[in-house]
Amino acid sequence: MRRVLIAGCGYVGAATARLFQGAGWSVEGWTRSGQAELEPGDTGRIRAVDLGDRNQVRAAPGTFDVVIHSASSGGGGADSYRDVYLKGARHLCERFAEALIIFVSSTSVYAQRAGEWVTEESPAQPEHETGRILREAENVTLEHGGAVARLAGLYGPGRSALVQRTMRREAVIDPRQDRFVNQLHRDDAAAALFFLGHKPDAVRGQIYNVADDQPFRLSECYRWLAEKLDRPSPPLAEVSSSSRKRGDSNKRVRNTKLREAGWAPAYPSFIEGMEKSVLPNWG
Repeated sequence: MRRVLIAGCGYVGAATARLFQGAGWSVEGWTRSGQAELEPGDTGRIRAVDLGDRNQVRAAPGTFDVVIHSASSGGGGADSYRDVYLKGARHLCERFAEALIIFVSSTSVYAQRAGEWVTEESPAQPEHETGRILREAENVTLEHGGAVARLAGLYGPGRSALVQRTMRREAVIDPRQDRFVNQLHRDDAAAALFFLGHKPDAVRGQIYNVADDQPFRLSECYRWLAEKLDRPSPPLAEVSSSSRKRGDSNKRVRNTKLREAGWAPAYPSFIEGMEKSVLPNWG
């Protein structure tokens, strides 16, 4: 039986774990608390491990064919990013030298500002410290012979920052920078990681953008959501770059490389994912 470790079994990690379990893999999930949504039994277990603690990672038993580093910083700053992502990548690469390690990164590492299309070959030179830490963790994984999956903005059942801002009437449209939004349904993210985990020889040393097919303007998104949720259309106002999670970045992320490898999103657009999977059960 093939074995996979989901190091960070949270929103995306747990969905990924369920796919591997359904395919007959033995699955172990790590979280700092030791709690996660994972089917128990012979093919699944949860273990409390802090990825930033080298001794805990070294002491954890077991060997795995695939290790997916999908931990979350929990909204923390640079120190949290170093512990979870950079130290975590180093510790996992050291502990599981023979496994395929897949590091789950973010398309926020692209700092382009002109609305241009970006691919895995485009410069990834983030301006924020947290983004630079992600790049360091990516390089650690790639040098080990692992793979990197750069995920676009996540949404899915019970989760969407764009929906929450619209519901709370906090959404604002900045006419100076009506930037593009790149989104990804949680289930498509999990399916991509599941797909990569089955191709160890092909994906080693590779970076993959994981996003849906249709980037769109933030103004279009907020106006569509306001209509769907019966909220007022968001006001026009200037928004400082410091208050935006991704700063002044404005780009469209291509998923061509992963699509050509054989993956395709079940929800090709944010609107389709919202209508079919999220809004009917929101709240």
